Formats: sequence, structure tokens, C-alpha cells
Amino acid sequence: MTGRDAGDLQRFIDAQRPLYDRVLCELRGGQKRTHWMWFIFPQIEGLGHSAMAQKYAIASREEAAAYLRHPLLGGRLEECTALVNAIADKSVYEIFGSPDDMKFGSSMTLFAQVAKGHSLFKEAVEKYFGGRFDDATLARIERS
Repeated sequence: MTGRDAGDLQRFIDAQRPLYDRVLCELRGGQKRTHWMWFIFPQIEGLGHSAMAQKYAIASREEAAAYLRHPLLGGRLEECTALVNAIADKSVYEIFGSPDDMKFGSSMTLFAQVAKGHSLFKEAVEKYFGGRFDDATLARIERS
């Protein structure tokens, strides 16, 4: 664990600030072209080993819930997820490439578990992963 508390979300806001319009443009175009996956679709801690993956890892279920409740970050996550869900006739690999396709699945698993019930995140898992949640993410959520 990193020792961050669930309210330490400023790192995401700072990272998104200069790139968010570009992210929207890329998702509307149906393909990720630049490097922003870590702080737009974050994963639970322990899945990624790069410095960026570690910096933007979500430490716990509580931090994921705080991210989702955050008025800016939660709204952006929902907006970006809705844009991905609206892409027709492309696989998750065609949208994100590898390994970002799997990162997307991990992120959607994390936030679907936090959001509970029917959500955009669960829709993404159903559409792009055949309804199968990421096992490694589920195991780490259990331990957090």
C-alpha cells in the first residue's frame, strides 16, 4: 500500500487538467492515441509496476469510492466510460491497444464493484469483456 488516504485525489486532477480535452477528442474518434490511461481509467494498486501505474493506482475500495463521488473526477470517469461504451463495431483492443485494453477492464471492474448495481462500468464489462470481471482486480479489492 502507498499510505495515501482516500481523499488524496489531487494527483488525478493535476494530471487530467492539460489533457482532458484531448482525451475526449480521442474517445469520440474511437481510438486512444496518446498516453493518459493511468489517470483517466485508474486501476487498483498492485496491478501495474511502472512509476506512472504506481503513482495513479487506487489504494483501496474507499479511495475508489471517493474518486467516484468526487464532483469532477467521478463525472469525468462516467463521461469517458460513456464515450467508450458508445463506440460501435470496435473491440476494446482496437480502441486502446495493448496493454491498455486490459487496464480498461481492470478499471471498469474496480468501479463497477464500487458503484454496485447497474452502471456504465458494468455495461463496459458486459460489452467489451463478455461480462467477465478482472479476477486480479477482484482479489485486490478483497484485500484492500
